[in-house]
Amino acid sequence: MAGLAATLGAGAMTNSIGEIEDCPVIFVIGSNTTEAHPVISYCMKRSVKKGNRLIVADPRKIDLTRWATRHYRHKVGSDIALLNAVMYEIIKNGWHDREFVAKYTEGFEELERTVNEYPPERASGICGLAADEIRELARTLGTAEKVALFYTLGITEHITGTDNVKTCANLQMLLGNIGSECTGVNPLRGQNNVQGACDMGVLPDVFSGYQKVADPETREKFAGAWGVKSLPDGEGTKIPAMFDGMLNNDIRALYLYGENVVMSEPNQAHTIDALKKLDLLVVQDIFLNETAIYADVVLPATCFAETEGTFTNTERRIQRVKKAVEPPGQARDDWWIISELSKRMGYDMEYESTEQIWEEILRLTPSMSGITYERIEHEGIQWPCPDIQHKGTRYLYRDGKFPRGKAKFLPAQWRPPAEVPDKEYPFTLTTGRRLWHYHTATQTRRSAGFEEIFPEELIEISMEDAGRLDIRDGDYVWAVSRRGKVKVKAWVTERVSEGVCFMSFHFHEACANVLTNNAFDPVAGTAEYKACAIRLEKA
Repeated sequence: MAGLAATLGAGAMTNSIGEIEDCPVIFVIGSNTTEAHPVISYCMKRSVKKGNRLIVADPRKIDLTRWATRHYRHKVGSDIALLNAVMYEIIKNGWHDREFVAKYTEGFEELERTVNEYPPERASGICGLAADEIRELARTLGTAEKVALFYTLGITEHITGTDNVKTCANLQMLLGNIGSECTGVNPLRGQNNVQGACDMGVLPDVFSGYQKVADPETREKFAGAWGVKSLPDGEGTKIPAMFDGMLNNDIRALYLYGENVVMSEPNQAHTIDALKKLDLLVVQDIFLNETAIYADVVLPATCFAETEGTFTNTERRIQRVKKAVEPPGQARDDWWIISELSKRMGYDMEYESTEQIWEEILRLTPSMSGITYERIEHEGIQWPCPDIQHKGTRYLYRDGKFPRGKAKFLPAQWRPPAEVPDKEYPFTLTTGRRLWHYHTATQTRRSAGFEEIFPEELIEISMEDAGRLDIRDGDYVWAVSRRGKVKVKAWVTERVSEGVCFMSFHFHEACANVLTNNAFDPVAGTAEYKACAIRLEKA
């Protein structure tokens, strides 16, 4: 599954947003689509109005469930057990696509051995669904003409996030739902242009277009283009190792741009302690945020409306961005600031415009070579687009053509979250986003309208738990974990199950990341934002 794994590891949708309305079955797991991706949720709703089925698997009763044919409310952190049991039933009943599996995949026998360990009766005890509910889900997915699977951070933000993604891919490969229209494995990206950032090589082991740093020919190509003798052949440092390095004095300086780590990283106290140990912290952003408080230097950057360049959206579509207004004060483009800093450190990048930078990207990145500025003047193009005649790629792996030849099943075993409830901390806290605010709210909390609609954080508590603790809707409570505590208003609701609480990380006054656990997926380095243990105390 090398080609598919690389795409999904980068977070790219295999298919396109425009296909959603015609998907016979839409399977959403670990995605609060209406609040985190409202435009895409409209496509799903329109699909339902056309008579297609929407299936949601989520621990919370999110707004999208109002449109769903069926909502499967499994436990936080049980995705692998649930999906393995679904695949067990699909194979047992012969619903898998035998022709696709035989012709385009390898490793089926190992997958079958693994999922045989997860009959519905065993998986039921892990995921909290009845065995018959698991069989029902398997029948729906296994007998559908086509299924498109969508996920977001509810799948990736676990210590098993990489295995969760592999399991989603295993399911779709088993059903032959890869390489054709209205199918696929479709991760919805969490922030604007995060797809473009990954495409340009911000991941620690690749250059642009996911060309591996470990490959000597690739390194030689980039070194030649940049006029240097050689480039490092080792994988760069991931975020968990960065903060550990700050705390043990191995990393003495940090340069952040567009990243408010005090709000976005788990275990806020750990993050702040690491920043305080630095000799130099540089923050480059459009506003003074919570992280800038600890900075030695703050560099004012431009926002999207004040710059030229490209963004790449969640469906791999590269789009032109054009300056609408002039930046205020001393704000400068990110690329200009970095180029000027590089010049002062002894290496002149010699860039004069974003178009010049983009032309270099096209020369060095085969998957994007045909996407010139002229071609995306009015409408974006989806990569891969290898030459000027190519129209772009609506969906990947057409007719079972995978980069490695055959796609490989990569089965995974279920593991519980790093921190589970106990007598002292009896609740599971899971975190996410609210419709009216965006990420660390650096921008949205400066909007009077959004602040009026949703002015403070709420902690969602089930009616059963609230009744037992004598907590009423609107009361203030202390949410306490092993790492810290926050005072937050209670929202007594049926959105969460008994034993589960939910918060967002938008509000610095009551940020969920004061509580979250800095345990990470060992492969991707993604934190387990979706599960930690807390207790509640009346304030």
